[in-house]
Amino acid sequence: MSKKTIFYLLWILLLSLGPITVIRNSTGFSINFVQRIVGLLAFTLLFVQIILGSFMEKLIEKLGGWIFKFHITEGVIAYLLILVHPLLFTFDPFYVFFGFSSQGAEFYYSFGRSAFWLVTVAVIAGLLRTQPWLQNNWRKFHILNYVAFFLIWFHSFKVGTDIGTFPFSFFHGPALVIVSSIVLYRLFSYFKPRFVSTSRPNPTNSTRRVE
Repeated sequence: MSKKTIFYLLWILLLSLGPITVIRNSTGFSINFVQRIVGLLAFTLLFVQIILGSFMEKLIEKLGGWIFKFHITEGVIAYLLILVHPLLFTFDPFYVFFGFSSQGAEFYYSFGRSAFWLVTVAVIAGLLRTQPWLQNNWRKFHILNYVAFFLIWFHSFKVGTDIGTFPFSFFHGPALVIVSSIVLYRLFSYFKPRFVSTSRPNPTNSTRRVE
């Protein structure tokens, strides 16, 4: 079995957690049924996007260049699901995307709205990464995916109806731990060289050896 096949099998297995969970919690088909599946799939795909983006160079070495194209395609699919998820709740674009509030459950709905706009910026930056004016800075915008993930996690934790049900319950919490670990590792990798350089003694200020 090839590495590509194994990757796709694991990917499909991970994606199946959401639909299986919603089916276990439902008694029939409805718009709410579809919305919940779409929401869990969006969360799962965003998680996979962060994993792929964080280890892309190593993954290309191990799996080949196709994984980068997969990353781009999956990112577009994840964005579309994030877009569709709230519209299945109510087809009121102004409320869905601009109805920010700090009252009750609406506060956590606003987490989802904020995540949508952050992912929008990150996706646009990724798609336009070859433009000269963005080539050197697109990754800075792409990092917004991490912030969006945390917002979506807390949004689902507070207003989600399926995250506590097996098998998605075995994924939701660990996903937060994994992404948090990646963020901490990247922050450590970013600040460590700066800390080391500032902690080294300055040769110009060191005591000269007396001969």
